[in-house]
Amino acid sequence: MSVRGLDLPVLTSWLGANLPERMNGELDASILAGGRSNLTYRLDAGAGPFVLRRPPLGHVQSTAHDMAREFRVISALAATSVPVPTALRFEDDSSGAAGVGTPFYLMDFVEGRVIATKKENEAFTKDQVRALSLDLVSTLARLHGTDPASVGLADFGRPDGYLERQLRRWDTQYDGSRNRELPELDRLQSLLREHVPQTSQTSLLHGDFRLDNALVRVEDGTPRIAAILDWEMATIGDSFADLGLLGLYWNISAIKETAGVPSAVDPAAGYPSFAELVDAYASERRISVPDLSWYVAFAAFKLAVILEGIHFRFQAGETVGAGFDSIGSIVTPLANAGLRSLRTEREN
Repeated sequence: MSVRGLDLPVLTSWLGANLPERMNGELDASILAGGRSNLTYRLDAGAGPFVLRRPPLGHVQSTAHDMAREFRVISALAATSVPVPTALRFEDDSSGAAGVGTPFYLMDFVEGRVIATKKENEAFTKDQVRALSLDLVSTLARLHGTDPASVGLADFGRPDGYLERQLRRWDTQYDGSRNRELPELDRLQSLLREHVPQTSQTSLLHGDFRLDNALVRVEDGTPRIAAILDWEMATIGDSFADLGLLGLYWNISAIKETAGVPSAVDPAAGYPSFAELVDAYASERRISVPDLSWYVAFAAFKLAVILEGIHFRFQAGETVGAGFDSIGSIVTPLANAGLRSLRTEREN
């Protein structure tokens, strides 16, 4: 069996030597659905499934896809109330000796489902959907309430100047993927620099916190967050950056041109408004949440840059999986959504 991005015979041998307790037969690997950045594989070798995460094929930006960082944060959060998969092993396989050829890590497979489309809401009642939504935002509040030093992450990021550094980082990401004219995205980039808010709350951040980065499992008739996935952008910084990004995704279906970005969130299915989620978050953390317009606009900029990078890789034939051919068409609508959010902020 051939799986792009893995040399299965070499990986089988490496796993037998380094993770023998997981090997009890022939290795089978398949790409898991979800995610358009790092590649995630389910591995089966007769002793229970586990997961391998590695960077995408080709066009890997220097500040992105940090496997060691992702492995460190899920390892640190294992002892907290934030649900994460159990981390097993990190390996810098730059030499290819493990059959991957890049840094990668292994973690336990967590049973659960990803709710990424409105069709998947049909498995739940409106009350269940509402309970799940509140559990999601409670999970975010618990992450933000975790003392980084208490879990060995005191040096995981520098909260001072976080937003300014983030803007510089995403400017660099954007520059590294430039291959066409995008005046709306350029305008959004410029306005974000001009209106950076003052940080009032800092915490551990996920960096890409949204419903479809969570695994959901039903327990005693109630859907719960079984694990939060995709920690590649985790750091310490402005708490409201996570909340703003959640807000962008919560309401992304309102941007009609972004049909290529799946979203399950639908008020008719029982999802509360984002304003209600913000109130629940503020209540659990016992803090005041400011106007999030800039943070939502920044989230739109980040997502647009990420999708432009995927568009770049698609054009170079360096993506794996379906659905990448239309990614480039979503970038400008996202930039326009960010511009509208900033305009709302200035009007208030």
